[in-house]
Amino acid sequence: MEQKVLEQKLTDFFEELHSHPELSYEEYETTERIKRELHAAGIEILQTPLKTGVVAIIRGAQPGKTYGLRCDIDALPIMEETELPYKSEIPGKMHACGHDFHTAAVLGTALLLQERKEKLHGNVKILFQPAEESSHGAETVLQTGILSDVEAIFGLHTAAYLPVGTLGIRAGSVMAAVDRFELNITGTGCHGGHPDEGVDTILVAASVIQALQSIVGRNLNPFHTGVVSVTRIHGGNTWNKVELEGTVRSMDKEDRVFIEKRMRGIAENTAAAYGAKAELLWYPGPPATVNEETWSAFAEDVAKECGYEVVPQRNSTGGEDFAFYLEKIPGCFINVGTGVGYPNHHPQFYADEAALAPAAEYFARLLEEALGK
Repeated sequence: MEQKVLEQKLTDFFEELHSHPELSYEEYETTERIKRELHAAGIEILQTPLKTGVVAIIRGAQPGKTYGLRCDIDALPIMEETELPYKSEIPGKMHACGHDFHTAAVLGTALLLQERKEKLHGNVKILFQPAEESSHGAETVLQTGILSDVEAIFGLHTAAYLPVGTLGIRAGSVMAAVDRFELNITGTGCHGGHPDEGVDTILVAASVIQALQSIVGRNLNPFHTGVVSVTRIHGGNTWNKVELEGTVRSMDKEDRVFIEKRMRGIAENTAAAYGAKAELLWYPGPPATVNEETWSAFAEDVAKECGYEVVPQRNSTGGEDFAFYLEKIPGCFINVGTGVGYPNHHPQFYADEAALAPAAEYFARLLEEALGK
């Protein structure tokens, strides 16, 4: 495919997706748009029980391994505030995390690999994954078994901290494990004029919140990354209960286990000291995203061959459910520079379309060379 033709095709597809965002597990029209493009190119679509999302396969003419490339397709419940001519047509929904860019770039990779399939030594499964923003879309895909034969996997994400023409690649933990918690503190109601006859749960909650901050500051290794945030407090409408909710971020597996245990101990014992009770409910999210060393080095080498500037990928305490794949399959999650600007999840987030075709070509070459190793 000629470069200009590819650029125009991917730009048109990207803008169409951006104008029609769909939230996690609701990506029905997006799924159909992807299928139409794949069918038109003669690319095989695999049958799965997934209600949204697509898994396609490029079967190489030569025998070999099967590798994977994943993008995500869902949008966010955010009102877009850009002035783009192709801005969201759906009030309150926006592609504010670049998943439209990911989908268009990976479609381009699929088109290029389809053209080169006679040269491929093996197969490439192309995964257009639903529901990344739910933090559990990858688990849904893994449960189908569709990736059971995939021996290495790659993924990409827009990077608003990098200019077009730059990739961020680094081995090791690059994004955090993300867990959610709820904490219920129960005391004893009483008359406001007789506090000695009850247990003030608001006072207990304040003490617990402050004590929780000691975990990162005093219990974790100072060289390890961790965040404990209480993001919601609900209390005062009754006299004997306060509900807290928050998020925990960690990069190390042992730290992740320790933080939960320490939070539980702090909450229960602090509450007990005041004569109250505390119940911690823990909701695990994706683990830390850990890039495999060999594949990270390989991805960097291919990037330089393609003319990209490569910089060390920035650590992020944001979460990414691509981590579920990397727990089972070695691979690399790569940041693609899409222009320095507003960060992901901002209502004015924007990804520069000039980065689309180069990204498609890079991942096509990455997979072609990986299969030829």
